[in-house]
Amino acid sequence: MREHRLGDDIDDFCVKCRRLTNHLIVSILNEGPAKVRCRSCYNEHDFRNGEAPPSKKDLKKQALFDQVLGQKESSP
Repeated sequence: MREHRLGDDIDDFCVKCRRLTNHLIVSILNEGPAKVRCRSCYNEHDFRNGEAPPSKKDLKKQALFDQVLGQKESSP
């Protein structure tokens, strides 16, 4: 695999478009993309390796699940 350079095209998940789109590399950190700009909506964000962030609904479910588990562990 060749090294990434500023201005190169790369696929990533855009949080504004909510889909996998082409992006331009805006900044590089440790020889990998750090920030990218979506070529569809021009939103700039951290590079996510094409992974969608968990939805708020999933985060809420996980918090409730952790809370229930915490209550069961503390009961005698």
